[in-house]
Amino acid sequence: MSAEAADREAATSSRPCTPPQTSWFEFVLEEALLEQHLQKPSPDPPPVQLIVQFLEQASKPSVNEQNQVQPPPDNKRNRILKLLALKVAAHLKWDLDVLEKSLSVPVLNMLLNELLCISKVPPGTKHVDVDLSSLPPTTAMAILLYNRWAIRTIVQSSFPVKQVKPGPPQLNVMNQIQQEKELTENILKVLKEQAADSILVLEGALKLNKDLYVHTIRTLDLLAMEPGMVNGETESSTAGLKISAEEIQCQVCYDLGAIYFQQGSTNAAVHEKAKEKFFRTKELIAKNGSSSPHFTIDEERLAGYCQACEVLTSSSDDASQQATPYSQIHSCLKSGKYQDLVKIFLEDNLTLSLPEQFRQSVLRELFQKAQQGNDALDEVCFKVCVCNTVCDVLQGRIIDIQFCQLFLKPSKEKIDFLLEVCSGSINLENASEELKRKMAAFLKNLCLGMEDLQFVFMISSHELFIKLLKDDERKLLIDQMRKRSPRINLCTKPVTSFYDIPASASVNIGQLEHQLILSVDPWRIRQILIELHGMTSERQFWMISNKWEVPNVYGNVILGIKDSLTRDLVYILMAKGLHCCAIKDFVHAKQLFAACLELVTEFSPKLRQVMLNEMLLLDIYTHEAGAGVSGERPPSDLISRVRGYLEMRVPDIPLRQVIAEECVAFLLNWCENEYLTMQVPLPLVQTNPYVKLGQLLAATCKELPGPKESRRTAKDLWEVVVQICSVSNQHKRGNDGRVSLIKHRESTLGIMYRSELLSFIKKLREPLVLTTILSLFVKLHNVREDIVNDIAAEHISIWPSSIPNLQSVDFEAVAITVKELVSYALTINGNNHFWLIIQADIYFATNQSSAALHYYLQAGAVCSDFFNKMVPPDVYTDQVIKRMIKCCSLLNCHTQVAILCQFLREVDYKTAFKALQEQNSHDAMDSYYEYIWDVTILEYLTYLHHKRGETDKRQIAIKAIGQTELNASNPEEVLQLAAQRRKKKFLQAMAKLYF
Repeated sequence: MSAEAADREAATSSRPCTPPQTSWFEFVLEEALLEQHLQKPSPDPPPVQLIVQFLEQASKPSVNEQNQVQPPPDNKRNRILKLLALKVAAHLKWDLDVLEKSLSVPVLNMLLNELLCISKVPPGTKHVDVDLSSLPPTTAMAILLYNRWAIRTIVQSSFPVKQVKPGPPQLNVMNQIQQEKELTENILKVLKEQAADSILVLEGALKLNKDLYVHTIRTLDLLAMEPGMVNGETESSTAGLKISAEEIQCQVCYDLGAIYFQQGSTNAAVHEKAKEKFFRTKELIAKNGSSSPHFTIDEERLAGYCQACEVLTSSSDDASQQATPYSQIHSCLKSGKYQDLVKIFLEDNLTLSLPEQFRQSVLRELFQKAQQGNDALDEVCFKVCVCNTVCDVLQGRIIDIQFCQLFLKPSKEKIDFLLEVCSGSINLENASEELKRKMAAFLKNLCLGMEDLQFVFMISSHELFIKLLKDDERKLLIDQMRKRSPRINLCTKPVTSFYDIPASASVNIGQLEHQLILSVDPWRIRQILIELHGMTSERQFWMISNKWEVPNVYGNVILGIKDSLTRDLVYILMAKGLHCCAIKDFVHAKQLFAACLELVTEFSPKLRQVMLNEMLLLDIYTHEAGAGVSGERPPSDLISRVRGYLEMRVPDIPLRQVIAEECVAFLLNWCENEYLTMQVPLPLVQTNPYVKLGQLLAATCKELPGPKESRRTAKDLWEVVVQICSVSNQHKRGNDGRVSLIKHRESTLGIMYRSELLSFIKKLREPLVLTTILSLFVKLHNVREDIVNDIAAEHISIWPSSIPNLQSVDFEAVAITVKELVSYALTINGNNHFWLIIQADIYFATNQSSAALHYYLQAGAVCSDFFNKMVPPDVYTDQVIKRMIKCCSLLNCHTQVAILCQFLREVDYKTAFKALQEQNSHDAMDSYYEYIWDVTILEYLTYLHHKRGETDKRQIAIKAIGQTELNASNPEEVLQLAAQRRKKKFLQAMAKLYF
């Protein structure tokens, strides 16, 4: 280099590097002025904004003489600007809370990287490989600051962000926002990839038992000096702002707890680590306080984290579990033990430890689950609502509207439970007069609000009501009810009590009959009947309630019992037991059946076998509604009893067809195919249609997906079902002499009626059995000659492809059956993509395009983690894609049609181009262009918009073509990845539109 050139370079480097036309920087570049600026009470612009301005100026790209954009030069000007940004952060004491609130992720990333650089952290070195204890204090603190920020940023990105309402669209502003968004996403991606390393760095920091130091304005000044003047003081243990070891532990524990808590959503065991860190943070705050000069921990947020960790982590200490009702409630909701949940709420009505808001939030969650189709939760919602209402009454709060709505139609069960809650929520011996008064007023108002005297009698005759209301109050209540309803026949003479009215024999009998109707205690029922028979021998007490129903096959045997008391008792016990079975009150049903079995064993072997059969059915119901729901296999003795029932050959025993039906369904649901196929006695198969159907289903499922020669059983099952769905024709001569054809929907040609077959299938839950019978009906539906759109199904190829006599099959009934079966199957498993495709095909065949698209998209979503993975090709076949294209076309969503044409194995350009020519499109049109990866379609769009003079849309298409990942010269893997990414985003957008 010449001397002249060297002099020119030296002059350039010593000249103040201020940006042209920016006089403000000429002042702030001077160090003294910056310090003076930072010392103002309220500097303007705010200190944090100075960081943004300094770093933006320092990172501006330069332009060389050939007008080529170059990276920012590493000159004195840019180094000073970066140093000034670091000084502002040092003035703010490196408080991440302040910096994160005001700086974007890219700016803060740049700032902390500059801190690492100036703190002598070697570039490219993995922080996890560095021994913090061997580093200078300021260097170790810089690494800690960076990794704390990385973890905090990952946690913050997982929280939902409220969308800011956009102002008027400005292209340059929108481009800036988009660029910053993409940059943030890229940084987040890198931080998430390095998250495990950052966690290890912070865990290592917890083992440091020494104070560290963070850079101040003074130490930064020293670092900016010549290298020979730096090493002494800045690397010593006393340079910078001192951070005590306990402060470091507090910060790091809190940040580690937050990241562990976030990871716990996918790995529950990590919640234990989060709990440990948060509770350690709590201990340190109790010792040192939550604020220091350079950081603050939100104690309310920390308390929330601690409470959540207590709920989410299961303690091995049973005593601590019992002492925390929150964890018990969470466990009950998670495991579905709702009766235990009700018990917790009932017990809390005495202690009143649960806040009102928490009680209401649990009730809201239960209501939401019930509205999603879980009918079993209706009763639980009512019970929890009653517990909350009684709690509100005792605490003097207004009764919630939900209770009033649920009590619009009171029932005996509802009032029984309400009285149980009221009794369990107040201890009359220790309760204050105020509490007693509140409860009495509640019960009294409840009576006044009811029209049915039976329910009023239930409340007014309850022990709690009698103890709470005085004689005068009860008399006043009678007067009020007399005025309200003339139908209530009350004594007109002054009375001191309800029970001072003299009761006649008929009144006593009526009261006993009323108790007999309400009671489900078998020994109480027996006692009442003995009393009633002692009063009169003329009445048949099994007839007093029309709700007591016993099947005719049993009724004839029971009514043949000569002793009237025994006859009434057996009939009522069985009727009540069957009723309890029907309403799924299996506990009381078992008590009633056991009492009835004990009674009939003494005198009737026939009725004894009847009761054993009914108890078998009850045990099946109990297992299927309880342990069977979670997939637990039934006990071996229950399976043996089911087999024994099917093989039973006791003559003259009245049998209910439903028991055989349930037994066969039970064996199919628990995959007892070997027994049904090989071990069932042949006479039983010939005499019991359900056993025959079960044997054919079991054999067919057993052979799937077997070779063609092993499908004999499939053909047998096909013939049985075809016969059931066949129509029996009869000829009838009319008055005019003409002969007309009468079709009977329920054919008597098959082994059972179609309605009986459908009822049986709706008892099945095993996916393979349901898939088999569903594919059979789909094939039967497709066989008809006038079918336009076939329905696809799994294993459909195993069935015959033709029927000798098509006219005999009632295809209308078959179509109805297919719809009912698919709807039922989806209630068993709404995520079975093959069943969802069948449902979609049904809607497609009936021209319900929107509904068809909903189910096609749902089928793809459930088997691809909402399109984050590739949809299997056997789900989105070419036929399915073509049907989706047809649906979009019928809905006038022509851009969607063009995009879907790319999904086919061979792109259908003809259909795509024709769709794009349509100008009356009901979809988002050009906003979908970003999902197109086929360059030919994009080029056609560019030509089309140019031809129409649509400049803006043409520019969008050109921008889509110009993306580097769509370049035809790219490797095949890059092109496939680009296509897959656009498929994912498009299908997710479609799902949001149609779900």
